[in-house]
Amino acid sequence: MSQRISSFSNDGLTFDVIDSGPIDGDVVVLLHGFPERASSWDAVAQRLHAEGFRTLAPDQRGYSPGARPPRRRDYTVDKLVGDVAALIELTGGPVHLAGHDWGSMVAWSLAAARHDLVRTLTAFSVPHPAAYTYALTHSTQGLKSWYMGFFQLPRIPELLAGWRGGPLEKWISAGGMTQADVDRFSHEIVEYGALPGALGWYRALPFADRAAPTRVAAPTTMVWSDEDMFIGEASLEGSPRFVDADYELVVLKGVTHWIPTQASDAAADAILERVRSIG
Repeated sequence: MSQRISSFSNDGLTFDVIDSGPIDGDVVVLLHGFPERASSWDAVAQRLHAEGFRTLAPDQRGYSPGARPPRRRDYTVDKLVGDVAALIELTGGPVHLAGHDWGSMVAWSLAAARHDLVRTLTAFSVPHPAAYTYALTHSTQGLKSWYMGFFQLPRIPELLAGWRGGPLEKWISAGGMTQADVDRFSHEIVEYGALPGALGWYRALPFADRAAPTRVAAPTTMVWSDEDMFIGEASLEGSPRFVDADYELVVLKGVTHWIPTQASDAAADAILERVRSIG
């Protein structure tokens, strides 16, 4: 596609997109996680542009002002996948796909549901959904994911997030966010009005489709960091069983959960190596 994409529509919603890099380059779609927006990929995108790639980084459902539906059921994974599929179809697809945190969950799910849209997959921090679900009850991952239950509470997480220096900010700081990251969370998520929609992803978990496709046909790289407070190493073990293509695990030493912002060169290297693996 030879025109820039600043926004797109799906399911009656309008999504904002950062479209940058060489407009005729191969497309890499970058999916942010919680609690961040497309800007979390800025440094990674710059590296990809220097190598000739075009990047599309959307503010996903709940984050874009025009895409904040009110119901929990509006944030199920199939709807999140449908949003990204609509963006990729605008490009003519297929694309190289990368996601971090919740964006990784969407990327895995899209690669399983729409083989035709994904050339390669690079997943950061969060493993294949089925592997992660298994780990919740067969390892210490359930303890690491305690906050998922807390986020089910109405209004309380939003109230705590509005408290500068309060317990929610202290929690994400303990998880490795720098003060600059925390300030960005306050400005780009809380003040921007994106937090209720962002929490909607967690609040929709009781409505998950347990019959969703699981097999991934795209060559895949899983990138995990050994100081990740939220995702344990045991949760990674099952991912290769769901990939019917080349699979590689990359472990970043001394890096916290926030790989795209705190280890952007390593993140870009992983994407570039995976992209180039298919020739």
